[in-house]
Formats: sequence, C-alpha cells, structure tokens
Amino acid sequence: MELKIASLARRPDLEGPMWNMADSWPEFMRHDPIGWAHVGRIAAQFPEYVLVATDERERVVAKAFSVPFRLAAEGRGELPATGWDQVLLWAFSDRRAGRIPDTVSAIEIAVDPALQGRGLSARMLAALRDNARELGFREVVAPLRPSGKHHEPHAPVHEYAYRTREADGLPHDPWLRVHVRAGGVVDSVAPASMTIAHSVERWREWTGLPFDTDGPVEVPGALTPVECHASRGYAVYVEPNVWVRHSLV
Repeated sequence: MELKIASLARRPDLEGPMWNMADSWPEFMRHDPIGWAHVGRIAAQFPEYVLVATDERERVVAKAFSVPFRLAAEGRGELPATGWDQVLLWAFSDRRAGRIPDTVSAIEIAVDPALQGRGLSARMLAALRDNARELGFREVVAPLRPSGKHHEPHAPVHEYAYRTREADGLPHDPWLRVHVRAGGVVDSVAPASMTIAHSVERWREWTGLPFDTDGPVEVPGALTPVECHASRGYAVYVEPNVWVRHSLV
C-alpha cells in the first residue's frame, strides 16, 4: 500500500487523528504511571521524533514515537534494567537540564490492527531509524516488547530474548526478528521495564479475571504472570523488555 510518513513537526494537523488511531494494546498496559504521565508529552515537546503514517486517503494507519536522551550522562553509560520507564524519565529530565542528547530511543511503534501483518511495522522502524539519522544521531536503541512472549508467560525472559531459529539463526520472536533484519543487535534484557501496580478491583475491571487468590495470575497479553496479593488488596505486573541497539553509521 502507498504510505506517506511524516513527523508531527512537519504535519501537526495529524496529531488528533494519530491519537484516535485504533491499537491492540491490552487495557492494563495503558495504566503504567510513568507512561501515563509522559507519553502524551512527547508529541508536544518532541514532535520531530514522532512519525505518523497515512494511506492514500490521508487516514492515519501507523505511528512511531521516539525520544532523545543522553546515554553518556554521569551515572549512566549502560542501557537501564528499568528500560522503557527509565528512558522516558531520562529524556524529559535531560530536556529540563539542557543536556545535549546523544542517543534516540524508540518508545512505541503501533499499526492499525486492521492492517497488521502487511509489513508496516518494519517500514515504520526503518523510518524511525532514518529520522534519527537525519537529526544527527549515530544510534537508536529500543526497549522492545517481544510480540510472542505473551504466549509463553512462564518462560524466563533471559532465555527467550536470545532464542533463535535453527533454519537461519534469526531470533525466535517475530518483533525481535524484524529489528535484527533491520540491522539491530540484541544488547541485554530490561527485567523491570515497566511496573503497573493497582488494586485487585481495578485489575478485575481491566482483565475480567477474579484476582481473588494470592499468587501469580496469567493475564492475556501479559509477558509474565501478574503477582496477585488478594489478601492485601493489590496486584503488581512487572514487564520485561529486550534492549536492541541500531547503529546508524
């Protein structure tokens, strides 16, 4: 399909349609407090790092969010174990402090569910890489959410992240495979990339599950079981991601 990709800095008129685009995120994923506080600010403060794809009818069909940050800042240097949440905090704290960024992190690549399976995510990843290069960066990193991990919630993420196919040596996970084919390299695991903690009542609303017994609960769409503390009235989900590095030189 014909696809036009532009940054929000160039097409600010697409911001409203972008937010209205359908997606396939599980409901509980919308309630990470750091994401809730920061993702909406990316469009306002980093519009040149937000890409929006439209089809022939000017309908928004995909989006890619990224943020700049300074990996070489004092006390950093390595990609954080707290992944997605941490890189968002770094990006906005660096902006406030006036630190010059040296790296771009992908935050989200999403495709309209009706158009998934047509290679749009790979095209958006390529566009995100090209955009970072045009902005003068030498590296893109991504705290990647493995798309197949929710089928194996009990599999250790440190094993899953490095699992490969015998036929071609590419990653077992489909989304990791897209990144590696694009030139990315699996760097490390972020075991606590996102943390969502709330009352069992709210988890029941989000999932339709009882959450009435202490212990792990398998939730559709979750990469690991949610730890339920029903006797104390709350449950906690800690999502692991996989850091992938993309050299742009």
